Amino acid sequence: MTLYASFGNFIDGAWQAGRAKLDVVSPATEKLLGTILAADTSDTQAALEAAARAKAPLRAMGGFGRADAMHRIADAMLARTEEAQRMIATETGKPLAQAGREWGLACDQFRWFAEEARRIYGRIVDSRVPGGRFEVTYEPVGVVGAFTAWNFPAALPARKLAPALAAGCPVVLRPSSQTPGVAMIMVDCIRAGGLPNGAVNLVVGSTAATYAPIMADKRVRKVSLTGSTRVGQQMIRDAADTVKKVSMELGGNAPLIVYDDAELQHVLDMTVPTKFANCGQVCVTPDRIFVHDSLHDAFVTGFVDRAKAIVLGDGLDPATTMGPLINARRLEDIDGVVQAAVKAGAKLAHGGRRSPTHNTGHFYEPTVLTEVTDDMAVFAEENFGPVAAITRFTNEDEVLERANACDMGLSAYAFTRSADRARRTVAALKSGMVGINSFALAASEAPFGGTNHSGMGREGGTEGITDYLDTKLAQVVF
Repeated sequence: MTLYASFGNFIDGAWQAGRAKLDVVSPATEKLLGTILAADTSDTQAALEAAARAKAPLRAMGGFGRADAMHRIADAMLARTEEAQRMIATETGKPLAQAGREWGLACDQFRWFAEEARRIYGRIVDSRVPGGRFEVTYEPVGVVGAFTAWNFPAALPARKLAPALAAGCPVVLRPSSQTPGVAMIMVDCIRAGGLPNGAVNLVVGSTAATYAPIMADKRVRKVSLTGSTRVGQQMIRDAADTVKKVSMELGGNAPLIVYDDAELQHVLDMTVPTKFANCGQVCVTPDRIFVHDSLHDAFVTGFVDRAKAIVLGDGLDPATTMGPLINARRLEDIDGVVQAAVKAGAKLAHGGRRSPTHNTGHFYEPTVLTEVTDDMAVFAEENFGPVAAITRFTNEDEVLERANACDMGLSAYAFTRSADRARRTVAALKSGMVGINSFALAASEAPFGGTNHSGMGREGGTEGITDYLDTKLAQVVF
């Protein structure tokens, strides 16, 4: 695409061609989409210098000035919805409808945090010292390094850029090299905001050329990551050298509990599209599906019927309801996990193979496994693909214990018509987010994030801006 060559990296308020090259390949056709003029170490250093220079003028805009700028950014993004939607579908393979919803969520992040910029409140606390008081204020933490994954190439950068800018923090953004064009469009829209040069910088390139300089620079006071737990663990170690603040949204392995009083057809109508959205490459998707004995067989039958109706294809085709996996490695990994489960005793109710109707692209059939045991890799670990692993349970205490037997703690779900059971379940599940009769957790007004090996910090909600602020206390005596 000419977009890659036209944009490249965004440094100090201007698009610049990098000194390295990276190819971007379609997951649906395996054809070359274009070549990025990517960043090398000197490009990333230039972006860091620009961000450091932007600290003072960005803060001087004040919350109201930054809010106005962010509304202008959102307006510019909305005007380019169709272009962005097609870019998301092209780079990830996800269906156009899903791509459009994602871009809408990204726009909404800028709207939400525009208003949060106006509401960075301090407080006054009485002092024990006669004539004194404590003043608590909040200041931008400084330059932010933001790293995002390929599965949501619009929503993930927006979740970091919007709160950082609202707080008054310049950003160096490093998106995934597999889906860089969406971030390029977003950053080009940010130019409409009228922010100081260097307030937002984009570098696309190898880990050595981008990640390493950002992590080593002591002027970078916070880093935010959406990625794997393994990468998050390494980032925590690297951040320790310069004592950076860290927030991260890592992997998940979400349980879904279908209690005996759930309305079966409603559960199926919601669960199947959710499970296979973005070809299952969603960190909050239900991976471990626990179904009560009394509903299990009917649930499996209904699930398989709906899975059979899914239409595989290129996301740019309006008829497509599930696209490909992102690359050949993911295809191999998913097939390996499924075959290992079947070998260990799981029953293949549907799918379980690469799509025989697609000669190109990384297509895998929507797959349903039953009689899965808790120790199988498809259940014990995040599979991150179009695989629904289903098991039985008999009582509430049993299923809650099994649901919590996981190091991850990003999201969890349950369907029940009992308010009391819903409250017990929310209280018992060890997870940063719990959906009861709903999978709708990703909203700009709500805090998104997990616990344990799923990360730390929150994106969205009033909580989302706090990770980009330092707390200052002053004792004032007159």
